[in-house]
Amino acid sequence: MTARAHVLILVLTIGTVVLIVQLLRRRQLRSKYALLWLTIAVLLLPLAALPGLLEVVADWFGVQYAPAAFLFLAAGFLFFVVLQFSWELSRVDRRMRTLAEDVALLRTALEDAEQGRPPPS
Repeated sequence: MTARAHVLILVLTIGTVVLIVQLLRRRQLRSKYALLWLTIAVLLLPLAALPGLLEVVADWFGVQYAPAAFLFLAAGFLFFVVLQFSWELSRVDRRMRTLAEDVALLRTALEDAEQGRPPPS
């Protein structure tokens, strides 16, 4: 990679860290997600600071073209993020359904109480 590309990665990494910290301070991002993105920013920082590191990582994985190794690692990370968000969404959906059922039961019980009907046994 060129020096220009390394400077761009460095600036983007630092910008990402600043953005994440700002979102945390404003309570617009939960800490568990912030930790995930800060970890990625910290892992990208050496790639920007040490120009030959990506080639070393690519050689370690047996990839001849270093940017392809970076794209492979990025795709793996994105797979992990999508999997984690899908799990989180499934968990929230399950909780929402349970809460909706509880509200429906409470609403029925309240209507029965208001109309003077005895509660079902």
